Formats: sequence, C-alpha cells, structure tokens
Amino acid sequence: MAETDNDLVIIGAGPAGLTAGIYAARARMNVLLLEKAVPGGQILVTDWIENYSGFPEGISGFDLSEKMKTQAEELGLKIETAEVHSLNLAGEVKEIILKDRSITSKSLIIASGASPRKLGIGEDKFMGKGISFCATCDAPFFKEKTVVAIGGGDTAVQEAVFLTKFASKVYLIHRRDKLRAEKILQERAFENDKIEIIWDSIATGVEGFFGVESVKIKNVKTNEEKTLKADGCFIWVGILPNTSFLNESLKTDETGFIQADKNMQTSVPGVFAVGDVRDTPLRQIATAVGDGAMAAVSAEHFIENL
Repeated sequence: MAETDNDLVIIGAGPAGLTAGIYAARARMNVLLLEKAVPGGQILVTDWIENYSGFPEGISGFDLSEKMKTQAEELGLKIETAEVHSLNLAGEVKEIILKDRSITSKSLIIASGASPRKLGIGEDKFMGKGISFCATCDAPFFKEKTVVAIGGGDTAVQEAVFLTKFASKVYLIHRRDKLRAEKILQERAFENDKIEIIWDSIATGVEGFFGVESVKIKNVKTNEEKTLKADGCFIWVGILPNTSFLNESLKTDETGFIQADKNMQTSVPGVFAVGDVRDTPLRQIATAVGDGAMAAVSAEHFIENL
C-alpha cells in the first residue's frame, strides 16, 4: 500500500468515536480524530445520564464526555476540529476531503452520529424563537411558562421531566396510546403533576408572531383538532444519520444509516461504522462505546493484514 498520513482516521467525537480513539491510541496506531463541533456528540446536551455502568448516582452528559475526551488525549489521541466534506473510497487508500485540504489513511471509522428529525411544523421559522431540540440547552428560558413536548421515547420523556424544573406546565404529545420510553422514565412522567400527556395526537403546526405562541394538534383517531397556548415547543421524534459527506460511497439502509456487520465493517474494506450513524436496533451510550472498541480492534487487524 502507498504511504498515508495516518493509519486510522475517525470521523466524529461522540462516545463511539472517542472510545475508538482510546483503543487505537492504546494500540499505538497513528490515529487522528476529526470533529466538526465539540467533542461529546449528543450526550453534550443530555442533562443527566443514569444508565451508564460505573456511575450509580448518574453523571451529566457534559462531564462524561469530558472524561472520555481527557482519557483519549492523555493516551496521545490527536483531535482536530474539522468538517469532512466528502470521501474518496475507490482505492486502497482512504481519502478524507476537508474544506482546505485532503488527508489519507489506511483505514477509517465513521462515528458521525445523527441529528434530530424535523416534523416540518415550523422548525426553520421558529428555531431559537421557541422551538428547540434540547431541553438542557433551552429549558431555563421557559421558567414559569407553558411548553409543548413532542415524542414518546426515552429522550422525549426524560427531557419532558427535566423541563418541569423550569416550566409551570408541560404538554407531552404522543401519537400513540402508550409511551415507548423505559418504564422508570414513564413512571416519573406519570407521577409529575406538571406534565399532561395528550395521547393519540400529532402536532400539525406552530403559530406565533415574534416567537412561539401556540401549537396546533390533531387526534389521529378522531381527527379532532385543537390549539394549545404555549410559549415553547420541544421536539424529540427520532434522528437522521449525519451522512451527507458519504455521496453513496457506502451501503446504507432505506433511511440512510450505514450498514455494518458484527465487526463494524461496512461495504468497503477498511471502513467501519459505529454509534448512532450505524444501522443498529439500539442507540445508547453503552452500545456506542462497544461499537467504538470493536471498530478500533477491527481496524488494527485490517491494517496488520495489509
């Protein structure tokens, strides 16, 4: 193989990417981690994490990401702030194209994560003006106000409970007649007198002049429509993979998540996918960490066999 700038390049510094970096650095690989924003990924905007082993009292998302980042850097991992624009995976050498230059690598781990899915109810118009995808970031702006939260999974229910620390009233809108969140999270929501769950309903629009003033909802069983007066709207209805730079260079599922086998190997030899960007049945910090460890070991074996 031709000479390359790196043995391994990792794209994304969430739990999966940082763990891959830790394992690769311990293996004394020449590894570079690229992150377009701040290391930590989605856990940076998670208020409190209670289901990650080793922290029985819980830990904030910020603190956990800082611990991971510090550990990786102390092992010698190089972390660079840079956004990947595209990839050239046609040959044996992997080319990663940035804004100002290209770098090469023998192997590649994609840990670029995912972003919140939009409903098309006014997110672009009211983003930062009452619509948010992050309670940890924006809940303090709604002290003693009424807000709408949309979703029924772990994130939606956990964040709705967190909102009650500030808001006087939280409407939780869910399109089904039961929540999908963990039972312990559901119990907390049911027991919180600031939360009112509106079942079998979807949000159809957000209205307001300078900011959010109301949210229109529709019952999916009766088609009844009504408007809720609200000062804010928080949306948690799933995620979409951050894969715009792939340019169809890897095999993905119908929604764009990268397909990988049990060793995190994608459709291109030497390219691995981990964490939320991967087609996987469970997206948790624990599974992301496992993905990262497996991918780093797989990348090491791939390079050894070149």
